Amino acid sequence: MKLIYAIVAITAGLGVAGCSAGRSGTAGKWQSLFNGENLEGWTVKCKPGDAAGRPYFTVENGTILADSIGRKDHDYVWLATAREYGDFSLRLRFQAYRDSPGNSGVQIRSRYDEAAGWMDGPQVDVNPPGPWRCGMIWDETRGVQHWLWPNLPVGQAAGEAQAPKGWKFQHHDQGDGWNTLEITAIGMRVRTAMNGVAVADYDGAGVLDDAVHREHQVGERGVIALQVHKDDEIRLRFADLEIQER
Repeated sequence: MKLIYAIVAITAGLGVAGCSAGRSGTAGKWQSLFNGENLEGWTVKCKPGDAAGRPYFTVENGTILADSIGRKDHDYVWLATAREYGDFSLRLRFQAYRDSPGNSGVQIRSRYDEAAGWMDGPQVDVNPPGPWRCGMIWDETRGVQHWLWPNLPVGQAAGEAQAPKGWKFQHHDQGDGWNTLEITAIGMRVRTAMNGVAVADYDGAGVLDDAVHREHQVGERGVIALQVHKDDEIRLRFADLEIQER
């Protein structure tokens, strides 16, 4: 189920510089993060009580299915890459369902604390119930936990007024049923786009590299992870996950 991407300015117009081990052989090339058959290269991260029973992440019809419908009593569950990434461009597609009331997101440059059962690091929001929020950037890092983009006072919720003009989103029964999310992280700058519309352009200098983030070893380098939000019922499909390092 391969999509031919029209690369918007968020990826085409950036001078991308990578910082991953062994990058010389893959520098500048788009690499698939998902083989379409199994979760090789990915690891589920969650508290022990959520590890038993029906899995929250499975592979179905060549997609990664995140499914917690009918199971609200759970903590955060993550599907994380085995590898860590520094500077990169990431693109993926996701499919949202109208009967899915929950929240998700894509963690970048993050790290899971096994003892605490927590994923620290910045997250690009995926929020089908309020789709105007998709592509905004939240910081899950303990001691931070507020919006990075839009820039709002701590404790203030993002509203549709902060969404980019002309934002686009479709559910599974609209158009081809898929949305495209692009994320580019270069140095301390993070940019996002949804369906070709630029959403965030965040300069995290002094934040993503501050003492709090360095204590948790996030913000500059870490895993990429897909989220099932705590106490939420959600059904989302992810496909065509690709990354470019330089």
